Amino acid sequence: MKRSRNIFLIGPMGAGKSTIGRQLADMLKMNFYDTDTEIERKCGADINWIFDLEGEEGFRKREEKVVQELTELQGIVLATGGGIVNSAANRSRLSARGSVVYLKATVDQLLDRTSRDKTRPLLQTSDPRETLERLNTERQALYEEVADYVVETDQRGVRTVAAEIVKIMTEE
Repeated sequence: MKRSRNIFLIGPMGAGKSTIGRQLADMLKMNFYDTDTEIERKCGADINWIFDLEGEEGFRKREEKVVQELTELQGIVLATGGGIVNSAANRSRLSARGSVVYLKATVDQLLDRTSRDKTRPLLQTSDPRETLERLNTERQALYEEVADYVVETDQRGVRTVAAEIVKIMTEE
């Protein structure tokens, strides 16, 4: 794999993008970034506060700006937010500037991984399962459209998934 090549991880919340991304970056000796972390750093506020103040639309505008900046870097692993693919501009930037890996997981797995997490504004509802199912229905085709590779994460460890991605990238 060329050192300047970027790896962008996409998929639903709870698929493991941030955790797997950190492991992957460590294995490949690349810099790791997370779009949500970068948005929080730039704003000086957490994602929930941004959603409360600006709504999802305001958050998505900030997200698009961060994606534009981060995808211009070279030799990075980037974990993106679950809704990153809703923007055509984001999909275009990701596709043009690196290898896109869709981390896929079942709704049951996503629900299990996110059930105790209070930092996900879209899941602060009376029926998180319904929300995850709806988001999956809305976004699945977009994830598949932009993905260069699809990697299943259900019932698999972080190191195992990261090693599979390393293998995929080194065979390119």
